Amino acid sequence: MPTPLLIATSNPHKLEEIRAVLGPLGIACESLESLSIAIPEPEETEPTFEANALLKARWYARKSGRTALADDSGLAVDVLHGAPGIFSARYAGVGSNREERDAANNQKLLRALEGIDSQKRTARFVCALSIAEPDGRELACARGTFDGIIGFAPRGTNGFGYDPLLVLEDGRTSAELAPSEKNERSHRGAALRALARSIRDGLCACG
Repeated sequence: MPTPLLIATSNPHKLEEIRAVLGPLGIACESLESLSIAIPEPEETEPTFEANALLKARWYARKSGRTALADDSGLAVDVLHGAPGIFSARYAGVGSNREERDAANNQKLLRALEGIDSQKRTARFVCALSIAEPDGRELACARGTFDGIIGFAPRGTNGFGYDPLLVLEDGRTSAELAPSEKNERSHRGAALRALARSIRDGLCACG
């Protein structure tokens, strides 16, 4: 695997989680901010997490001339037929910054689940990862999930996005996990470890 690997995300929380898992495995990670050029975000037009991750990896690899890793992730709620899904980050469609968007998304989700009891609030985080070369070749890809139920109010100060709402088997939310524990258990941690294995073995985990 060529190093360093360009991590194609503007989300500092995702960058931190990716570095925390891949760094100890000997995979150096660099941020978009380290580039001498600014790359605009691509329009995410694909219907699945995997296809959008590959679209973004190819976009940033081509624009930067670097091997790039991209993530597409979100929350799938069973009773909502998988919503918000690939639209998780822009579910509410309002907010001038990441914190405001997260809060609005959480409130919209709670409104959508009003009157639904806990047994029917099953959900999971999904993370798809892709690594692409500037010529468009996909070097590796992986998927991870993190299951729970949607709580009735946000809890916890760690994490981001819908972390305060996903209640795990032990009763804690994802936002109540310490960062190291979240990396061990989460959808992104699982996908990153699978991706690292595929890099090590020279295989594509999605193949």
